[in-house]
Amino acid sequence: MRRLLPAAEDLRAMGRSPRRDLTAGLTVAVVALPLALGFGVSSGLGAAAGLATAVVAGVLAALFGGSATQVSGPTGAMTVVIVPIVAVHGPSGVLTVGLMAGLILLAMAVLGVGRLMRYVPASVVEGFTFGIACVIALQQFPLALGVHADGERVLAVAGNAVAAFVATPHWPEIGVAAAVAALALVGARLRPGVPFSLVGVVLATVVALVAPLDLRLIGALPAGLPAPSLAFLDPSTLGALLPAAAAVAALAALESLLSAQVADGLSVGDRHDPDRELVGQGLANLVAPLFGGVPATGAIARTAVNVRAGATSRLAALSHAVLLAGVVYLAAWTVALVPVAALAGVLLATAVRMVDVRSLWSMARATRADAAVLVLTAVATVAVDLIWAIGIGLLTAGVLALRAVARQARLEQVGLADDLPPGDAEREHALLAQHIVAFRLDGPLFFAAAHRFLVELPGIVDVAVVILRLSHVTTVDASGALALRDAIAALERRGVVVYVSGVRDGHHRPFDALDVLTRLRAEGRVFGTTPQAIAAARQRLQADGVLAGPA
Repeated sequence: MRRLLPAAEDLRAMGRSPRRDLTAGLTVAVVALPLALGFGVSSGLGAAAGLATAVVAGVLAALFGGSATQVSGPTGAMTVVIVPIVAVHGPSGVLTVGLMAGLILLAMAVLGVGRLMRYVPASVVEGFTFGIACVIALQQFPLALGVHADGERVLAVAGNAVAAFVATPHWPEIGVAAAVAALALVGARLRPGVPFSLVGVVLATVVALVAPLDLRLIGALPAGLPAPSLAFLDPSTLGALLPAAAAVAALAALESLLSAQVADGLSVGDRHDPDRELVGQGLANLVAPLFGGVPATGAIARTAVNVRAGATSRLAALSHAVLLAGVVYLAAWTVALVPVAALAGVLLATAVRMVDVRSLWSMARATRADAAVLVLTAVATVAVDLIWAIGIGLLTAGVLALRAVARQARLEQVGLADDLPPGDAEREHALLAQHIVAFRLDGPLFFAAAHRFLVELPGIVDVAVVILRLSHVTTVDASGALALRDAIAALERRGVVVYVSGVRDGHHRPFDALDVLTRLRAEGRVFGTTPQAIAAARQRLQADGVLAGPA
């Protein structure tokens, strides 16, 4: 438990380069402001909820998280999950889900679930990211087109928005959204250091004030964070909201740990603690709903901006949250004047920037399995559900990986000459080869490959002895052990005597548990080396009169 809590070294690190960290925090705050507003509006809880999340989650995740440069707050991926919850359970349901998700994340941290993140394939991550980018873009259709549209799935909402716009077109919103998105994308390419998203929002706000365009504005915001309250919590709804809370917790863990990995890759020498990161995200999601905030995660784009701006410690993420709190308390009236379509433009640009075409193309070209996993994960993210998409991606990747490993398993006949004593004559080699066959099992002997041995071994005929060399078997499970037992029994029914050699120390347990070699060991037919097995087989053949020699 002590490992999951802040350490004295974290405080010392914040005092080493305060100027760099404060500059980075200011840079991130400028980038995060329009995103927090946009994600709050897209979630259905309003811009104030987005700002509250950025402030509260930003502070707690920075203090208690496992990454020194991670920036947390509302994200597009979480918005995708929140929208259906709002539609079914309303804003209070979202707040309850966030609180429950925080408790689940804390439990995951204590159980050490964060370390499992290393087993998520890159193809799943790429497909998931691309799918989220598509969903974020589709979510902006109603705001960018200036219409109201309903639907259970994001594809349906986007389609209904287009239909409503065609029926009664209103061009100012789409013009503002397109202009802000274009400015953010082109400006970021020409001058990456300038926060063109915020510039676009400011310009759109000025245009909305001076031109009679009839644009929908964010509207009045409360000056400051509300007092913490549990008034939204209805105990009777906890059971119904538990599946949604589990989905939010899973997504928060996945996205936050992915973001922490990005921070590690951009930093020199920094490595995050995955379980401690879950503690930070758990506390952030536990407390943010008390102030009206939506569920939060680590934000990949803001984290990357933070590191590239020179952040070296948690002070950068903390200062970003404090600066956003200043906006909440001192400048809420300016936020109320921002056109909603401008925020849609910011999020459209964000969705485009999330897609790394070169990385997608490289992943798709790597192997057919990677391409299949990437496409399935992306399609499921858009058409089904984010959590189902991760499950589908992991399941597909697992099945294909097992298939690839199973193909490495081989059953190969090997000669006896290398394992015979050097004094044996050539004629003796030939006689032995007529009656003894040795097979080497290479690779894994497990459920995905065991059937190959079960099919191939019993087909051996016209020999007296079969020696099975198991020294090259890499792993054994119960299915593999049972398949080997069945193959040995099939050979013995045909009158073939089976000897086994080279069983590794770690493989005795499944063989003994299923009595695969118990009888053979009792009859003296299990040996440590192949020469020992050949010598025993020779004695057996001499005793039976098949080979000349002493009985």
